[in-house]
Amino acid sequence: MATAGAFKQDLPPKGGYAPINFKRIPAKQVLNVPIIYGSLFGSMALGYWLYKRGTRQMAILKTEMNSAELAITPLMLAERDREFLKQCRRNREAEENLMKDVEGWEVGTWYGHPVYKTLGDKWTDMTLDEFYVHTSLKEYRKFYNHAHWLKFD
Repeated sequence: MATAGAFKQDLPPKGGYAPINFKRIPAKQVLNVPIIYGSLFGSMALGYWLYKRGTRQMAILKTEMNSAELAITPLMLAERDREFLKQCRRNREAEENLMKDVEGWEVGTWYGHPVYKTLGDKWTDMTLDEFYVHTSLKEYRKFYNHAHWLKFD
């Protein structure tokens, strides 16, 4: 075995190591109890004020929308009725054009016999199929879907 140099043990420096600081050093207090509670109640007061202000604004908007709906309802009903009568006229014209070559055909009858019982000046509503008979299937389905979700007067 070869001889290695003399073994040297690691030792502390002369005079020893510096003392280890193990005492607790508390962090500087930035927030104290009055600040925490003051900010808590201040934020709650601000939130309550914003909530009440939003509630008042929503009530104002709701009143305005209800007023607008009440104002426009007669116009929308009149437009709906007008479009209904226009479609009835288109149906009669389409029937007249479709059956022009048939002998003895009168528009609104079945070979001269009235389809409906005569009620004088009283209007009888037609079924959905009769109303949309001369329109596309797309238009029929569009109304059918809307009719089940809209409110009518």
